Amino acid sequence: MTADPALWSSLPVPALLLDEHDRVEMVNPAAESFLNLSARALVGEPVWDKVMIDAPLEEPFARARAGRSSLYVNDVDVGSGERPPVQCNIQVAPLLGAEGKMLMMISPREIAGRMSHNAHTGKAAKSAIGMAEMLAHEIKNPLAGITGAAQLLSMNLEQGDLELTDLIVDECRRIVKLLEQVEQFGNLRPPVLKPVNIHDVLDRARQSAAVGFGAHMMLIEDYDPSLPPTLADADQLLQVFLNLLKNASEAGKPGGSIRLKTYYDASLRVRRPDGLQARLPLQVEVIDDGPGLPPDIAADVFEPFVSGRENGTGLGLALVSKLIGDVGGWISVDSIPGKTVFRVSLPVAPRDTDMTKENS
Repeated sequence: MTADPALWSSLPVPALLLDEHDRVEMVNPAAESFLNLSARALVGEPVWDKVMIDAPLEEPFARARAGRSSLYVNDVDVGSGERPPVQCNIQVAPLLGAEGKMLMMISPREIAGRMSHNAHTGKAAKSAIGMAEMLAHEIKNPLAGITGAAQLLSMNLEQGDLELTDLIVDECRRIVKLLEQVEQFGNLRPPVLKPVNIHDVLDRARQSAAVGFGAHMMLIEDYDPSLPPTLADADQLLQVFLNLLKNASEAGKPGGSIRLKTYYDASLRVRRPDGLQARLPLQVEVIDDGPGLPPDIAADVFEPFVSGRENGTGLGLALVSKLIGDVGGWISVDSIPGKTVFRVSLPVAPRDTDMTKENS
């Protein structure tokens, strides 16, 4: 490694340099302390044998290496055989000038009680949403009064002043729309779980995008027609894919493309809150050729109120994460300039699932 050893040792977060075979090549003091393992015990060992991560990262990690892209994963439990797991954010990136080598940085999250992983929406996020929901309710009434007063004033004003009252009305309506989104986030009903054909839902989302917000993009289907049904709420799953398509459309330029890809990955597993492993073999990828996620928000893109767009609410991806987590699924993102991949992983519906039985 060509980096200054003093700089490497001074990194405040645990960091590991991995070779092309996923073996630990270097480890900084912060990582030794965090994992409660010495450099001697770590160097030369497969990283997945020493760093216990409660997320199916091997395959996304391999794709990030192959594509020379970065990988961000939020709110996963990380530990080792020598210490209990701690909720962390993980960032993995290729090491410039070193073919095949990857840098892994682990950022422990200091959340009271260290809540167990639940698809990106933890206690702090729920508290923030609860407070925002209460404020939304209180703010909407005075906004309605301001809008009404501006409309009354506009009846007796000249054209130049009318532009100002129109601006007041438009901005009030924009704020009300934002507040309604906050309220919607806090008032989601529990999912009604039934066997769902993923491609039926994707086609509905694609058709809506093609005649609306995504009309300027080329939508490409890359489906595996043999996929079995998933167990999900069809309406909420449609909302997930519409949100992801809308984000991709807003990121892309006219003539750009969005690829909807589905495939089966039998190796993908996650650990449930009860400690058991769950298989999530059904994969849906929404891939756009836009500029990629801004580096300063990429690691927190699923958190509420984090947005890379001017006037963005920062609730769309947080809502997506919550809906996917509620059905036991998983969502992740890989992003580099020119290619962003949002990957949704879902379970297979049990064969004996009653097609008409609602989840209580």
